[in-house]
Parts: sequence; structure tokens; C-alpha cells
Amino acid sequence: MSEAILPSWRPSPTRDALLAFLQAAEAVAVSDRVAYFDNDGTLWCERPTYVQYDFFADELRRRTAVDPAVAERPEFAAVLAGDSARIAELGLPRIAIALADLFAGLTPEEFTDRVRDFAGRMSHPVLGRRLADLRYLPMLELIDELRQREFTVGIVTGGGADFLRAISAELYEVAPELVVGTLIEHELGRTAAGAPELRRTTRLIGGANEGPAKVTNIQTQLGRRPLLAAGNSAGDADMLDWALAGPGPGLALLVDHDDSAREFAYASESATLTESESITALAARRGWTVASMATDWESVFPAGPVGH
Repeated sequence: MSEAILPSWRPSPTRDALLAFLQAAEAVAVSDRVAYFDNDGTLWCERPTYVQYDFFADELRRRTAVDPAVAERPEFAAVLAGDSARIAELGLPRIAIALADLFAGLTPEEFTDRVRDFAGRMSHPVLGRRLADLRYLPMLELIDELRQREFTVGIVTGGGADFLRAISAELYEVAPELVVGTLIEHELGRTAAGAPELRRTTRLIGGANEGPAKVTNIQTQLGRRPLLAAGNSAGDADMLDWALAGPGPGLALLVDHDDSAREFAYASESATLTESESITALAARRGWTVASMATDWESVFPAGPVGH
């Protein structure tokens, strides 16, 4: 029977740990069966650039085509040139705020439409895959098995909450209200007819959703502690530790990007946190379960283009 479960996971101690967790979780009350997944690098491909960054860059190119003067802003010039040294010099937070400014003043509905339009036409620059085909098949299988056991599944991302909420139901069957991420502040105003309306600003609420913020924001926004947490970088470490430290069975799952043939081989790092130890070394020291893309996954992506 276990052979039919998680078919894209090769026989290994990692798969054994997942099966043991799934079995142990059946003794837990359904109300306590909760699992949270990071998104970038955990559920979908994050290299060579984050999908949300590609979305921002796409909007910037479209805006510049209409108004070339937009490209004169230093942050935008660096992005358009693909100047990684200049981007590093300016700093990712400054670049992110500048790009977010492209959407200032939009209503939530207008922003959602922009995201869905991009998601429907994007193609990965290296792998040649559409967005839905950049999801990791083994992780989708794990989510499906959790749902078979009446787990509530949420996504806790360092990326923008509004960005992922626009497509989370279609890609993962995760409702928008079960997505926790970095939050942009909205302002409440009135239309010309006097009806209330929300519009985006460029101001963050509480900073980036990474590190300890993932745990505190889970409690603030969702109010339920996970039995299972999955991530791929130091930005997920506190969430993974929190799942292991809870009562009853717990599992902290780290995705290790060590497959240069089918995806990308790299040491995952947080976009906002300073790290003194590799994430895999931290995993070994803290007792997390590590999923090696190269050895544990029979398939990385759904059927389609492979390799690069």
C-alpha cells in the first residue's frame, strides 16, 4: 500500500520519515492536523530569479515601453540592465520597494488581475516551463497525502502575500486566507460615487515575512500551530523548529537544491537574514528531515521539458 503513496519519492530514509509521520498524524485530532509550506524554493522553482521578481520586472518593461523616462530611476535601470552588481549595491529591499511602487494605487482586484495575467503567460527563461509546471511534483504529492488525512494546508512565504493569494487556489488549492506573506499596506478611500475602496501603497506592514516573523505571523493571522513545516532556507528555520517543538508528532522538512541536471544546484540562503551556517548543516544539527532533489526525488517537475 505504501508504494502507491508519494510515487515521486524514491525509497530512502526521507520517504520513510514522511510515511511514519503521516501514519502517526492519524492519531492526532483533525483540528490539530495543520501543515505549512514555504513557497519559493519549496513548492516551486526560485532560480535564476524569484517568480515575483520576474512579475515586477515584466511590469517594469511594459511600463518603460509606454514611458521610457521610467527607466531613468536608478533601481529600475539596474533591473532592466540585469546588473546584479548594481542591484546588490543598491540592496534588495530598496529594489523591492521601488518595484512595488509600480503597483501603488491599484485596487486589490486590479493587482490580482495583473498577477493572473502574468501567471498565465510567463515562461521560465532557462527551463522553458510555464508557471504551473515549475511546481515540484513530490511536494504536490505530499500536500495531496496530507489532505487525504484531513490536514489543513497553508502557505507561509517570504514573498508578497497579495501576489501569492492571487494564484494559490489555482496552483495549490490553498485558499487566499491560508496564505501568510509579506504584507503591503492598503489605504481606504472613496470613489467618486462615495463607495469605499482600497488601494495599494508601497509601505510594508511589519517587514519581510522571514525568520521569527513567520512564526509570529502564523499565530497572528492563522492561530494554529503546524505539525509539519517545510522550507528551504534560513528564512524558514524558526517555522521548522516550531513544528518540531510542538506536542505530538512533528516533522520539519528541508528541500535541498542539489540537482544541477534537473533544476539548479545551490546553497539556499535567506533574502533578508544574515547566516553563519549552511542550511543543510543547520538541518543536521537540529534534527530536520532533508529532501535531496538529486537522490530522493524520482521526478522534480510534472511531465514536460526536462534539463537545461
